[in-house]
Amino acid sequence: MSRRRIGFWYRFSAVLVKPPLVVLIKRDWRGMENIPADGGFITAVNHNSHADPFAYGHFQYNTGRVPRFLAKSGLFKSGFVGTMMRGTGQIPVYRESSDALSAYRAAIDAVERGECVVFYPEATLTRDPGLWPMTGKTGAARVALETRCPVIPVAQWGANHLLAPYAKKPDFFPRKTHHVLAGPPVDLSRFYGKEMTPDLLKEATEVIMAAITEQLELIRGEKAPAKRYDPRQVRIEQRRRTREQDEQEAHDEHDALGARERTAREAAVRDTTEAEHEKGHGK
Repeated sequence: MSRRRIGFWYRFSAVLVKPPLVVLIKRDWRGMENIPADGGFITAVNHNSHADPFAYGHFQYNTGRVPRFLAKSGLFKSGFVGTMMRGTGQIPVYRESSDALSAYRAAIDAVERGECVVFYPEATLTRDPGLWPMTGKTGAARVALETRCPVIPVAQWGANHLLAPYAKKPDFFPRKTHHVLAGPPVDLSRFYGKEMTPDLLKEATEVIMAAITEQLELIRGEKAPAKRYDPRQVRIEQRRRTREQDEQEAHDEHDALGARERTAREAAVRDTTEAEHEKGHGK
């Protein structure tokens, strides 16, 4: 099967979601010609707003190749949202459990069935101060190398103006523009046939992230920082600074305590000397 039919649940979801998106967001969509017409493939997309899965989903739906997102397993459990997630064929991600690898297997199966599987390689909203793509997780690269399917780098910008990262309230006015630029497939051929070691997967992932960043540079008309934001290294650096600060505070407290003790000893000696001096005069 070269591609999957859209199906009832996806069409029903589109009926619900597309009208408000059309009203709220203007569209600047480019690169649809890079979306494969047939066969399974991956899109690797940057993530800078809780609103961008809906905005990007609208773009991908309009290409005729509906997206299969990897999403938190809790969204699938019950209620209307769970029914929609299951009905539209989204892929649950079970983190830190015995089912953690099921998303990886499901993504491979979906690609091999001829579907579009969407990866947010950053796995969370970017924490880069300028909202550039961060370092990525290796899931997209792993699936791409396992299946040798096309990987389409997609950059988006503008949903973050509607709903800023980690904001709770949207900013509807003035009407925002959602920019999407899908680039040509990432060339990962040099990694084919090699053992998928952590270093190889990390290198392939960086190639994907560089392609996404390149598209975002074209959208924004500016260059990204030379060094990619790495939240893991930032956490390590923060812990190091905290440890050094704690050690410095402990050292300062020790010095202060020593100073107080010295002052107390000096005062005691002074008092003793004065007392003996007064006693001598008394004789």
